[in-house]
Amino acid sequence: MTSLDYAKGRILQPDFDERYRLFQDGARKERNRDFVASSLRTMHEWLVAVSEAYLRDHPGASARDVLAHFEAQRADTGFLRAPDDRPGRHVIPRGMSEISLWLERLLRSDRIEIEDPAAEARRLAGSPQALALLAADQDGRLILRAAELQRRTAGLRELRAVVDDPTATEADLQRALQGNHWIFGGRYVGEAARRRLVPGDEVDIPLIRADGALHIVELERAMGLKRPLIRRHRDAWVPADAVHEAVGQAVNYLVGLDENRARIREEFGIETRRAGALVLLGHLALHADVPEEEVGETLRTFNAHVTRVEVLTCKELLDNAERSLAGGVGPA
Repeated sequence: MTSLDYAKGRILQPDFDERYRLFQDGARKERNRDFVASSLRTMHEWLVAVSEAYLRDHPGASARDVLAHFEAQRADTGFLRAPDDRPGRHVIPRGMSEISLWLERLLRSDRIEIEDPAAEARRLAGSPQALALLAADQDGRLILRAAELQRRTAGLRELRAVVDDPTATEADLQRALQGNHWIFGGRYVGEAARRRLVPGDEVDIPLIRADGALHIVELERAMGLKRPLIRRHRDAWVPADAVHEAVGQAVNYLVGLDENRARIREEFGIETRRAGALVLLGHLALHADVPEEEVGETLRTFNAHVTRVEVLTCKELLDNAERSLAGGVGPA
């Protein structure tokens, strides 16, 4: 069995030589022992570093979550690549095993006849050229849409967990939203690479609209917001101070973008003349004693009278995204 492990590259030659000492003469080779010890030390240092990095990004993670993280990395090692432009270096693309698994499940469907779905899925997942051909084929596009639907569903599930957590911070919400600009609707084609376009101001999420203009998202707490969103005034519901303060901050960002429009367009190629802002704050559950329709109607009335800034609760954003998924995958 040891010979088979060595032949398949699962153990190194010093380990192989040490295990077969019964067939060798002479003293043990201390350099082999030191080599194995050094490899183990390096591996454990890597494990500690990766665990610390994961826990920094996921402070509430359990031991099971950490193990699942390493399991996903172990599965991705099967897609190790040796880039031609980086001699002597190897790369393990993250998330490839999950993509391969979903491709395999879809290839096993009745729509497509594949002799070996598992092998074909691994080939497609590891080949950019094959994925491009897949995207050009009608059945292939169906597979890619299903895979994208799965990715969006997972991202929405993670975001909902953050939104419903009373202890979640704005930073937690920002991490959950990064890379998921589709949640804000089909008007946006991506996120800008830079968040600091004006000295002293750093926007939470800079979105790019289909017309090339900037649209910023200002994030506030969801269930962790300690102040109400609306209040009663002369027998009517009106936005409370928390809403006005958040809108004021967004307006200040827009003023800075207007004043620096020429420089931003020249340095970053981003148009800010028609820039808008979305303020995302609070949760409808914060007003358990007020009908959901009243909260939504109050904010919609407010939005109708404000230029360039829209206010939306986190729950309403999630509900809109859920309806988008129910209708299928739209533009990314």
